[in-house]
Amino acid sequence: MELLLETVALYSLKLAYETEGHSPILRDDPLMGSCDREVFGLLVRRGDLAGIQGEIGRCLDLALGAVGGVDSVLGRELGRLSADFGAVRTTEGLRGPADMLKSFLHDVL
Repeated sequence: MELLLETVALYSLKLAYETEGHSPILRDDPLMGSCDREVFGLLVRRGDLAGIQGEIGRCLDLALGAVGGVDSVLGRELGRLSADFGAVRTTEGLRGPADMLKSFLHDVL
């Protein structure tokens, strides 16, 4: 689960900040901040659903801005997927929505 969450965060930040011709954003990039595997691992072990959703939500908000906001085609879909992720009520329920986000963001990249 931690790797999946880190991947969603990484893809979101890549979409928001990575520019062609510049160094790619990698998992150990300082830009990842509190969105690394160890932080997500701690949040998962604690069962801190709000913390997980908050960190991923922050990254998804940046990605949403990068695709033109909720009024764009990509933005509407990302907004829907983000809402599905935010509506989950247990940490066990995060996997499906996180997989959908990862696939969507990967395709957009």
